[in-house]
Amino acid sequence: MTTLMIQGTTSDAGKTTVVAALCRSLSRQGVSVAPFKPQNMALNSAVTVDGGEIGRSTALQALACGLEPHSDMNPVLLKPQSDRGAQVILRGQVHGNMDALDYHAYKAEAKQSVMAAWQALSSRYDVIIAEGAGSPAEINLRANDIANMGFAEAADCPVLLVGDIDRGGVFAQLVGTLELISPSERARTRGFIINRFRGDKALLDPGLDWLNERTGKPVVGVLPYLHGLVVDAEDSVGTSGDSEEGALKVVVPLLPRISNHNDFDPLRLHPKVDLQFIAPDQAIPPADLIILPGSKSTRSDLAWLKSQGWPTVIQRHLRYGGKVFGICGGFQMLGDAVEDPDGLEGDTGTTAGLGLLDMTTRMVAGKQLRQVSGQFTEQAVGVAQPVTFTGYEMHNGVTRGGALASPTATLDGRPDGAVSGDNQVMGTYVHGIFDEPAACDAILRWAGLATGGQSADYQQHRLQQLDRLADQVEEHLDTAWLKTLLGLQG
Repeated sequence: MTTLMIQGTTSDAGKTTVVAALCRSLSRQGVSVAPFKPQNMALNSAVTVDGGEIGRSTALQALACGLEPHSDMNPVLLKPQSDRGAQVILRGQVHGNMDALDYHAYKAEAKQSVMAAWQALSSRYDVIIAEGAGSPAEINLRANDIANMGFAEAADCPVLLVGDIDRGGVFAQLVGTLELISPSERARTRGFIINRFRGDKALLDPGLDWLNERTGKPVVGVLPYLHGLVVDAEDSVGTSGDSEEGALKVVVPLLPRISNHNDFDPLRLHPKVDLQFIAPDQAIPPADLIILPGSKSTRSDLAWLKSQGWPTVIQRHLRYGGKVFGICGGFQMLGDAVEDPDGLEGDTGTTAGLGLLDMTTRMVAGKQLRQVSGQFTEQAVGVAQPVTFTGYEMHNGVTRGGALASPTATLDGRPDGAVSGDNQVMGTYVHGIFDEPAACDAILRWAGLATGGQSADYQQHRLQQLDRLADQVEEHLDTAWLKTLLGLQG
């Protein structure tokens, strides 16, 4: 077994895509490989084959390896609930809520879960490609570190350091990071990858020579900037692609604790959809469809919606014949109230909902995590022939009320979601509901898009993007050097 860790000089340096590219490239060569991220902080997560949850980006890397995501691949997941606190997920299951100081003290214990998961994963695969988080040079977080060099030292694995040249100052990023880590950590950093390069590499070569002379470490490769790359992100919300004239206008409020915004990636790719995320204090434009997304803190995000004037906009939108769709936390907001008597998502109490569906949600302990397959009801999408889909549930709330007598879908034989009597408001607990073309087409037809059949097969799109990343690694990185580092030569 061999482990290689990819760390970055900054957040969003490209660690996720480099790990995905390496995993895809090795998998295409028949290598038994799996991804690993010791600690992740993200509100985008995926349900695993063993009934847990991990970061969405790690699930994408599992797909690159041809594997089902497993909780061992991301043993610590932090899901922020406020600026100072997060829900802590250990090996796929909720451990509890902690503020930042308490978690910092808890990391020594969390490390046991990290190492146990890594050892379990290592027993099943020949190569592990691990991903760091943020930067190893964050001095204030180095005590009991499990996300970067703390793990690399414990696992005794080599590290490659990724720097993003597109944001500027890449040589300062790389050299500065080396200066701020310990001698042993510096020694295990075997080389550099420069990411997102645009232009003629001949102009960069003098800098690469200087970097090698200054540090004694090679630049293993320079990866080009990939235009139009759309892959599952950890946190950053991507912009919409180009849409055709007359496209369906869809707006999504950018909630402070928006979760699983990857739900909307298939809509970003649709040529007949003009998707806009509406940021705080941004004017809310007219739309055909308003989608309320998932939320890690439903009641506080509901209060934020009200402070931003969304209820008034939604009521006007409905008077003019528009449609409203809610996913998970967004579905809960459509009801009369959201109750959290035990403070599972923040302060205890009850918050009045938008009153668009006759139902109430109560937060209860025991997160529901399951992969599901379903079928839309005829009353929801207006067609008698079955429209099926797959996705996943990930929520605490239990919803009850008269609205549920008109469900959006059936999931493995049980009802899910609700549709209003006038067919203008619909909701579901299912994430990933736009991923399959037939399901996406059905919802867009309900929302008013006359031209169907243009929805992307998002799973196929993911695979195409992963192959594109792997192609770049194989072309621009010193693959022979990497194979030697991984013990794969000969």
